[in-house]
Amino acid sequence: MTLALSGEVGQAQSFVEEMARRNPKNTLTQAVWLPVNRAAIELQRSHPDKAIELLQSASQYERGAGFSPIYLRGQAYLGLKRGAEAAAEFRKILDHRGWDPISYLYPLAHLGLARASALTGDTAKSREEYQDFLALWKDADADLPILIEAKKEYLGLK
Repeated sequence: MTLALSGEVGQAQSFVEEMARRNPKNTLTQAVWLPVNRAAIELQRSHPDKAIELLQSASQYERGAGFSPIYLRGQAYLGLKRGAEAAAEFRKILDHRGWDPISYLYPLAHLGLARASALTGDTAKSREEYQDFLALWKDADADLPILIEAKKEYLGLK
């Protein structure tokens, strides 16, 4: 997933193919991790609808799979400009932090919810979620692209 989301789609694809070949009977691999990784690849290829389709098999395992399937589904809904559906996914992460208390996706869920709220026209909620995200990342390296982008989006809210 990390390879795909960082733009290394070719390497991610090779990894997924190898994982599938080595684990043909592993339920978690087949139902969760392969779909999650394939969905991340499809998001990089600008196919959010396909990502949502791939993540369907992982939905029954979400509570034990960290936040990856939920986060990627939220990103896919953002890609489809479906703010309400995206917000529902990111809200699941924020409401269930105990499923994966140290997940790096928790602060990113605030950013996702900020973007989803902006899509639905809820500027106040969007502003609040951007502030939460920026507070959580206040000590992050200032040159991180996602942080720079989030700050620009926050300042651009009307």
